[in-house]
Amino acid sequence: MSVSVLSFTRPLDGVSGLLQVASLLGFTLLLLKAAQLYLRRQWLLKAVQHFPSPPSHWLFGHIQEFQDGQELQGLQKRAEKYPCASPRWLWGSKVTLEVYNPDYMKVILGRSDPKRHDSSRFLAPWIGYGLLLLNGQRWFQHRRMLTPAFHYDILKPYMRLMADSVHVMLDKWEDLIRQNSYLEIFEHVSLMTLDTIMKCAFSYQGSQQADRAEVSFHQGPSASSRFRISQSYIQAIQDLSNLFFSRVRNAFHQNDIIYKLTPEGRWNHRACQLAHQHTDRVIKLRKAQLQEEGELEKVRSKRHLDFLDILLFARMEDGSSLSDKDLRAEVDTFMFEGHDTTASGISWILYALATHPEHQQMCRQEIQILLGDGASITWDHLDKMPYTTMCIKEALRLYPPVPGIGRELSKPISFPDGRSLPKGFPVSLSIYALHHNPNVWPNPEVFDPSRFAPGSARHSHAFLPFSGGARNCIGKQFAMSEMKVAVALTLLRFELAPDPSRVPVPWPRIVLRSKNGIHLHLRKLL
Repeated sequence: MSVSVLSFTRPLDGVSGLLQVASLLGFTLLLLKAAQLYLRRQWLLKAVQHFPSPPSHWLFGHIQEFQDGQELQGLQKRAEKYPCASPRWLWGSKVTLEVYNPDYMKVILGRSDPKRHDSSRFLAPWIGYGLLLLNGQRWFQHRRMLTPAFHYDILKPYMRLMADSVHVMLDKWEDLIRQNSYLEIFEHVSLMTLDTIMKCAFSYQGSQQADRAEVSFHQGPSASSRFRISQSYIQAIQDLSNLFFSRVRNAFHQNDIIYKLTPEGRWNHRACQLAHQHTDRVIKLRKAQLQEEGELEKVRSKRHLDFLDILLFARMEDGSSLSDKDLRAEVDTFMFEGHDTTASGISWILYALATHPEHQQMCRQEIQILLGDGASITWDHLDKMPYTTMCIKEALRLYPPVPGIGRELSKPISFPDGRSLPKGFPVSLSIYALHHNPNVWPNPEVFDPSRFAPGSARHSHAFLPFSGGARNCIGKQFAMSEMKVAVALTLLRFELAPDPSRVPVPWPRIVLRSKNGIHLHLRKLL
């Protein structure tokens, strides 16, 4: 009997021993992690000791600034109270230095620090490592390769394509205001800018906006199908932007494996698939076109190639220079950046003009004298609308399409006031706070286009709607041209007024959106 009891207790002793060892190991690892986080926090506290900030919780940081919908107002208060920059804590061991001073901006943007890895890696499954996320030599190679796609000789013929897309949108607006004179414009503008980028950068011949549009691709999808695909793509982009911000600010979603198991992680995966289906289709259609010998020779004879042709020919001439993965990353990056940031800019410009009718009318008069009925708008017209350009820039100051960008210091940095940060510290360049900083812009909430009158003086880094330095927006001239075309043709057709019952609430995502849309009252001009 005693032998039988021993035979059962020995295995139990072995299991108990393993559990004890596992518990001890787990407790040791937990202590090591706690020590690591403590030491990390102490290092961060020492690094920002000379930068004051609002009181923060040791664990939850400044989380209240993100939860009450007052994030942008909080940044403005920081800019008023804390000179140049202030640290903002997400949680106990995660902090970034919010920068909103032009001298600080100039120092940082004059360096070659990489994008912040802790946040940019969350964008990689969506847009890959294209021009937006690349760093170092690979970024320089891609930038040099793509710069010819934005040569003036390439942009000039785009004016007609831009105008065509805007006219389609305005025709839709005319139909819609017969039923309701109030419209939410952001989605319409997004479809229009997507239509424009598809035609200009990707040689697409159809329309993304109207289900009555024709398509020239043989065996291409129906117009109504294309319209649904475009709407799905725009919705996917909006979802991905929201999910990105949600993940960055959630301590439990930093690990990729854990995130993929959450409902948000699965949603993010589905949205990525939808976005990739759209860009894969664009690449496939252009490749099919280039299989036709006549089209191929026509493209080869161009003095300047468009964006997608540059990418495809780089692969054709040297297969190792641009992999399929790199090709798709650049298309995903520019498809997103080329339509979403511009849509934000145009929508907020129209809202700013709607809320300032006296400036709207002065722009309209300038455009009427220049363009007449607007039947044709050319590249040469764009430099002949100075007051409209001043209003566009002032709207971009108040509502910058990209409210902030991030960097991770690759080496220590010293600022003009003597304060410094160590290597490896993350910084966030708040373009929104810079543009609303009363120490930089007197009465920053007032819409005053005279700030951008010819000859007016300002700091070289006080106005950064397209960032600055070597990594400034490669498509800024394209974007400004499209904004001018859209604003000019809209003002010739409609008088704009705000919807007093639905005032837009600026919402900082990857691009500046409105939490409740941008609703305007449109009246057709006779």
